[in-house]
Amino acid sequence: MKDRIINIVETYGKDPGRLMDILLKVQAEFGCVSHEAITIIAAALHMSEVDVMQTRSFYHFFTCRPVGKYAVYLNNSVVSMLMGMGDVQDEFEKLSGVKVGEKTADGLISLHHTACIGMNDQEPAALINGVVFTELNRDKVRALVADMKAGKAAQDMVTTYGDGNNANPLMKTMVKNNIRKAGAVVLAEYCMGKGIAKALSMDARGVINEVKESNLRGRGGAGFPTGMKWDFCSREAGDHYVLCNADEGEPGTFKDRVLLTERAGMLFEGMTIGGYAIGAKEGVLYLRNEYTYMKAYLESVLSDMRSKNFLGNNILGKGFNFDIRIQMGAGAYVCGEESALIESSEGKRGEPRNRPPFPVQKGYKNKPTIVNNVETFCSSVRIIENGGAWYGALGTSESAGTKLLSISGDCKLPGVYEIEWGMSIKEMLEMVGAENVQAVQVAGPSGICLPPSQFDRKIALEDLPTGGSMIVIGKNRDLLKDVVLNFMEFFADESCGSCVTCRSFNMILRNSIEKIVSGHGIRKDVEDMAAWSEILRKTTRCGLGQTSSNPISTTIKNFREVYDARVKNVDYQSDFDMQASVMASCEVVGRSSKVHE
Repeated sequence: MKDRIINIVETYGKDPGRLMDILLKVQAEFGCVSHEAITIIAAALHMSEVDVMQTRSFYHFFTCRPVGKYAVYLNNSVVSMLMGMGDVQDEFEKLSGVKVGEKTADGLISLHHTACIGMNDQEPAALINGVVFTELNRDKVRALVADMKAGKAAQDMVTTYGDGNNANPLMKTMVKNNIRKAGAVVLAEYCMGKGIAKALSMDARGVINEVKESNLRGRGGAGFPTGMKWDFCSREAGDHYVLCNADEGEPGTFKDRVLLTERAGMLFEGMTIGGYAIGAKEGVLYLRNEYTYMKAYLESVLSDMRSKNFLGNNILGKGFNFDIRIQMGAGAYVCGEESALIESSEGKRGEPRNRPPFPVQKGYKNKPTIVNNVETFCSSVRIIENGGAWYGALGTSESAGTKLLSISGDCKLPGVYEIEWGMSIKEMLEMVGAENVQAVQVAGPSGICLPPSQFDRKIALEDLPTGGSMIVIGKNRDLLKDVVLNFMEFFADESCGSCVTCRSFNMILRNSIEKIVSGHGIRKDVEDMAAWSEILRKTTRCGLGQTSSNPISTTIKNFREVYDARVKNVDYQSDFDMQASVMASCEVVGRSSKVHE
């Protein structure tokens, strides 16, 4: 073991900044990152064991004990559960003889839960040794388990391939693109190299000014002006870096999955244009672990671009040097926050940084860095090709361009839609064939749960901003049990734990909504949850904590009658009940849900 691990460490130049890659390799080779492995890695990198341990313990896909020969990760996010994951899990447990969180005695199969894996348009879905299996049911589970017992490799269990590049020999996945509506920007016909060539015919300031004129705003949901971000970064002294956030972890979002599959060249071209604009020589694509199946294909696209002189040294003979590497994540929702993503890219726990300084001042390797997501970089290519004025004429006065929506849940046509900003929720529901709708979850769990009375509102940064997740919830669903409780379990698990209120209040809120769902809640519980949600929003330092109570706060505001129908019509709680409730909440506060010991 020691020699093999040291060889892995040497592969990455004994660089502590590549600790994530080292841990991922060790996990893949040995089925876990054991205490012994941590000791060896720490010595080889001249790091403390504590520093290696804290990174290992933070991420969902690192384990301290070996997983099964077939590690089955079942997606337990809202849409997966609505679409029948309960039956799928039951069949896996029945046929394997173990429960989720356990491994068979012979070490063949281990069952695990994981959050959204970017397949909401084809749920229930699961990962088996990193291979994606979609639209599962009991019959398919029986066939999969039979294949495992026969010793088939997970990849060989895939019998049909998806559309587009999903069928590429380097991916060979059953995933479907489900592109339902292609707009004029990122999903329009694409010719590699056109954007780079035009950008390099301009000076860097001209590129930034074109992006500014377009009024392109970040497509991750926050909506910060992209041209302004690039401008701020370009004015800082020293080396510069470009980071692409492909850690698409917001439950209900899968648009980046399609762009990474069908527009990988456009993404890398956008990163290169960004690098030229700010004077960077290196870019990093931070790719979520659930999309590991794409990595070989993405590397081939990078290799192809280098061969065509769109990447590397002296790009197109213009004296500009820029290249891109892929950094894999290991399963942590908080890494979607830009400073947490930077920390993770440097081999650390994905904990958000205090700001200021901002990443454009001190980001990756403590150098000026732009962090944009996949859709933003793709959009920048079209802006350079066609001009900022062209792009700015699309959408609304405050929300220029188009937006990719990931629409799933109770609708006939789930999938990816490229629309111009300004479409109403009502129009969106008609487009996807949704009927008898109780609610629409806009922007994922961290967004807002809308009632039918607000379906005339517009999908736009000035009204309903969104990173793209749109979950349709039918009238036959239990809003509190099927949706709100699931979301709060997700946030309680995904908190990085660095802020006391986020670490504790998300668990307390989860326990409170569970109490109401079980029929033991009173009116004061609802009032307390509303008050605690406001405290949580105001006392945490990153977007996760500031929005993690939204499933509760927005449903209390927009669906108060649902809560009132579930709680007891009393205004008090006995001292005994109150003490028991507080003790139950406090019991979990001191535990980190990230430590798989």
